[in-house]
Amino acid sequence: MNRFVVAETAVIDAPLGRVWDVISRTDRYAEWVAGAIEVTDHHGVATVGKTYSERNRTLGPLKTDSVWTVREIEPFERRVDTGTGFAPLQDVTNTFEFRPVQSADGREATEMLYQVEYAIGLGPLGLLLDRVQQPAMRAGMRASMANLNTLLRSEASRTAP
Repeated sequence: MNRFVVAETAVIDAPLGRVWDVISRTDRYAEWVAGAIEVTDHHGVATVGKTYSERNRTLGPLKTDSVWTVREIEPFERRVDTGTGFAPLQDVTNTFEFRPVQSADGREATEMLYQVEYAIGLGPLGLLLDRVQQPAMRAGMRASMANLNTLLRSEASRTAP
């Protein structure tokens, strides 16, 4: 079984508290996660041991239903979920990590690490499949963080005095 780790990092133009508020809401994933078409079952605020379900885009036109379990929460620092439903990917672990940073203009911002760890069987074919899917996964991670940034900026502009 081949194991892989894919990670992308971005700076979100919002304070850590605002970022955490949105990523902690399992019902809001379809608003910013690039591959999530809809959240089909959720429990609202992420809670260790609880599950949520999504309808997702995978490679090309393919779609899948996934079930995620919240495994670890370190408030304002780290969130770890495991997921099923992404064959041929197995043992999928999704990790978000955060740290406060300052933007170039001195405002509060948040550095976000988005990491996915997974296994693919199938021997040499699994290695080939990973070479095909990994660029799309990276692009989706970058798009998700850009979507989160846009969502938070739009919400901030609606609540600004």
